[in-house]
Amino acid sequence: MKPLEGRVVAVAGATGPAGRATVRALAAAGAVVCCAGTDPHRLDSLLDATRRAVPGATVVGQVLDLLDPQAAHDWSDHIEAEHGGVDGLVHLVGGWRGSKKFTDIELSDWDFLHDQLVRTLQHTTLGFHDALLRSPAARFAIVSAAGAAKPTAGNAAYAAAKAAAETWTLSLADSFRTIAAAEEAPMRAAKPNAKFAGFTDVSDLADTITDLWNRPAADLNGQHLWLTPR
Repeated sequence: MKPLEGRVVAVAGATGPAGRATVRALAAAGAVVCCAGTDPHRLDSLLDATRRAVPGATVVGQVLDLLDPQAAHDWSDHIEAEHGGVDGLVHLVGGWRGSKKFTDIELSDWDFLHDQLVRTLQHTTLGFHDALLRSPAARFAIVSAAGAAKPTAGNAAYAAAKAAAETWTLSLADSFRTIAAAEEAPMRAAKPNAKFAGFTDVSDLADTITDLWNRPAADLNGQHLWLTPR
């Protein structure tokens, strides 16, 4: 039996490099993987590639705009109705904007990053919160950045958005705790032998996400799992 046999995992932002690797790893581990993306062609490509790579995989997709809070709620309800529950939500909606120096920052970059990294996270966590509580083995994960704790001058908007996403996720963790108690693939293609210090290979990220179900929830809740040198 595969380690995630019978588990149902939703992946938001599934069509990006991290999403593609994560979906494949979850499918290979036996999970039913429910993918969301905004581009129907990229979503179809992801589903086809995953099914070819993992024969027999159950992987489905929906075109969604997670900036619409009702869409996130409806997605959660649909997965529960279709598959009997939700055992995990992985939020990989991403994006990056930056500048060479602080005074070059465009505040429109903050608007973009706030929507992509924070608002979609808020909508999905609010939409999936109760469904995850109903699972006996639910997991939730985002990918943050070291820059959230040590921002650079030109990376202010991105670092601030990542820090906000971390804080929101820790609040979600506290909700679960209280109730229970009571970027990298395009660069890799261009330079396949480069080390890219400070970046995490998407395959390593996918393995870490898949391994979450092998560790006790109480040990994971609210934790930062560092994948780069501190």
